Amino acid sequence: MLDSFATAALLVIVGLGAGTLGSMVGIGGGLIMTPALILMGLPPTQISSTSLFAVTCTSASSTLSYAKQKRINYQFGSKLAFLAIPGAVVGALISGAVPIQSFKLYFGITLMLAGIYLSFNGPIGNRSLQGSKRSRKFSLQILFYSCGFGAGIASSLFGIGGGIVFVPLLVLIFGMTLSSASPTSQFALLITSLVGSITHSLLGHPDYFYAATLSIGAFLGGQIGANVSRKVKETILRKMLSISLLAVSLKFISDFFNL
Repeated sequence: MLDSFATAALLVIVGLGAGTLGSMVGIGGGLIMTPALILMGLPPTQISSTSLFAVTCTSASSTLSYAKQKRINYQFGSKLAFLAIPGAVVGALISGAVPIQSFKLYFGITLMLAGIYLSFNGPIGNRSLQGSKRSRKFSLQILFYSCGFGAGIASSLFGIGGGIVFVPLLVLIFGMTLSSASPTSQFALLITSLVGSITHSLLGHPDYFYAATLSIGAFLGGQIGANVSRKVKETILRKMLSISLLAVSLKFISDFFNL
């Protein structure tokens, strides 16, 4: 009983921290919850599905707050969610075929890319997509569609939510500020992660005890993050989270090569 209580308390704390940070930067908190579940020794399918349940709670909680603050771009958010839904189903279906060694490597690479992204301070769309106005528009559309679908796959496969793709896409390519991209990402995450969670449930993947305790903290964290996000300088938050993600990514990548 004591061990179960201690585990539950730890998961609530992890969910709280993950939900707070995830809500503030729009990534859902799965980048923190998934490593915690990996360290607890859960198999890949349980890790991704359990984390995704808590991500859904984070995005639901923060979306409620951001909607009241009128900070969500529903046009962009709806399009991202629509594109990511098929990917979320695919990610859940293939998650059982990914061995733990590859899971650690792929997730470590994902974290590293996230950390590198967070070190940037401005949009790169105008610099990276040269050519005529028509060709740039076409390139942006292709990028938007492919990234939306890929975000759905990453959401269900790694249990991190699609925000790790949504936010860089909105900030670096489309030039949105983080204060606008994060709420929009959370709205898209709510839809995407919900579809992924339902698919995982139908396949019998989640550990519902871990999912419930993580979700309690994640829901509270989503409220906290959404309400304090306007008071924190995004440049400071990006640098702190970037360093953390890079450190964790190196740990998982090194574990892969040491197996």
